[in-house]
Amino acid sequence: MSHTWLGLLSLIITLVGYYGAKRLYGKLGYWWAAPILLAPVLIIAAVLLLDIPLPSYFEYTHFLVLLLGPATIAFALPIYRERALIARYPITLTLGVMAGLLLGLLSSWGLVKLFELPPELGHSVLVRSVSTPFAMEATTAFGGVPELTAMVVLMTGIIGMLLCGPLFRLGRVRSALARGAALGASAHGAGAAKAREYGEEEAVVASLTMIFTGIAMVLTAPLFALLLV
Repeated sequence: MSHTWLGLLSLIITLVGYYGAKRLYGKLGYWWAAPILLAPVLIIAAVLLLDIPLPSYFEYTHFLVLLLGPATIAFALPIYRERALIARYPITLTLGVMAGLLLGLLSSWGLVKLFELPPELGHSVLVRSVSTPFAMEATTAFGGVPELTAMVVLMTGIIGMLLCGPLFRLGRVRSALARGAALGASAHGAGAAKAREYGEEEAVVASLTMIFTGIAMVLTAPLFALLLV
């Protein structure tokens, strides 16, 4: 197969895998159909079935990672659009960001020390609780590997998305603000998507908390790197 057709096929597999999983999740609503979980499975299965060399697949689809730049800039839109809500709940959002940032870092640091992870993996884990664009930027301050960090962030989002329901019921958390802040600060993008299932206010608060926590992580990463690494 020529390089042109191999590149086109790799791109088609990626896009069809994601949008197919997204459509299926919209119809079924089951946790296993969530795009963040199902799309990678579908894509890996297709790549293996069609015998596409993994280095070639990454070579032809790696440019998609560059979209993280515009995606990060686009985070300014919900901040502007929801400025009234930010002005109405400044303390709630601030506490959510601070709690998410500190608890995420300290729990990650605790896991690294408890399991004595190798330095490269341990440094990449520390920023797992913020969204991918921010995590890949902040991880360099800790000496982490951006690609490895992205995988850890993905796993964190999936786990947070799956555990939020039982934990909310166990803790009797009914406040829209509390649920939104918790999901945005701990499970970032996956948490924001899950928050939309609870309600519009939860989704907005989750998105804002996710964005502000990510910004705070990037700004404070050099300081925390001096303290924790």
